[in-house]
Amino acid sequence: MKFSVSREALLKPLQLVSGVVERRQTLPVLSNVLLVLEGDQLSLTGTDLEVEIVARVHLNQMGESGEITIPAKKFVDIVRSLPDTAEIQLTQEDEKVILKSGSSRFQLSTLPSSNFPNVEQGSGELQFTFPQATLKSLINSTSFAMAQQDVRYYLNGMLWEVRPEHFRCVATDGHRLAMCTKPLDAGADASYQAVVPRKGIIELGRLLSDEEGATVEVVMGDKHIQISTDYFTFTTKLVDGKFPEYERVLPRGGNNILFGKRQELRQAFSRVAILSNEKYRGVRITLSEGQMTLVANNPEQDEAEEAVPVDYSGDSLEIGFNVGYLLDITNVLAGDSLKASFVDANTSCLIEDADDGDAAYVIMPMRL
Repeated sequence: MKFSVSREALLKPLQLVSGVVERRQTLPVLSNVLLVLEGDQLSLTGTDLEVEIVARVHLNQMGESGEITIPAKKFVDIVRSLPDTAEIQLTQEDEKVILKSGSSRFQLSTLPSSNFPNVEQGSGELQFTFPQATLKSLINSTSFAMAQQDVRYYLNGMLWEVRPEHFRCVATDGHRLAMCTKPLDAGADASYQAVVPRKGIIELGRLLSDEEGATVEVVMGDKHIQISTDYFTFTTKLVDGKFPEYERVLPRGGNNILFGKRQELRQAFSRVAILSNEKYRGVRITLSEGQMTLVANNPEQDEAEEAVPVDYSGDSLEIGFNVGYLLDITNVLAGDSLKASFVDANTSCLIEDADDGDAAYVIMPMRL
């Protein structure tokens, strides 16, 4: 294998695939990135056996085809440290790779490409094209609500639900729920549900762009999901478990409706959060006509109180919430104003954009 490439063309794809590589692996080859050169097409692959990312780089001139694996972290660090305008020459010599750029020369040990594992893929049950920016928006709107290390392993991920008319993402950690729904313009010929693991969601969020008009090819199978563009192919195993029936936890009959300015509320939540209990993050909310009063305190006897004008004419209510959950929601809502629906002080609250109804958030109350 032998080729030349600019640092600018190589660095971003290399960073994308190395993000999935774990440094401490039982298999040494999993700490490496696989390079495959065919003519002027270079592909780079990283995997941890759960998630696989393949990035593609088009070279300006033909190279000598071949394939080899290189230590991912060292390769990234070398390329990153070179000047922005650097040209890189990479040559394979037996079990070594020689990387030259200007007056710099690096020699790296390699492992055979035959040792590099492929993520096994099942048959694709459903395939469709979807706007890349819309998929990124779905993930950004809901990923914060995924559990991190819950024993209910199916909560450590995100539900992807495809129906003939829409694509929906749902995440919950048992205390809050985030749901976002986008129309499926091309339509799907079947319904499908799968739980995508947390790491896969985070890595996919890094890969996707907001570029207008860009699309992704989505292939959903019984054990894997694959997302492809001209520049990368992303594959992840699915979580084997049944996601909760999320529609049953959506509050019904919330007749106490509040409308407020999102930024004003977000800033007020941020201020009172400073003096909230660091462990429980509780804030007491009192609702009265035209006003929301926030109170937070902590074991050191500190207290924060703030009154925020809102459009509210329902019953007087006093209810407690985790202020971190409220901040997460106000950070991802897109509109200038939000709508919150309350049933009573012991029932979950439903929060949505006041104007655009494609996202809905549910948070359980706290006892303070």
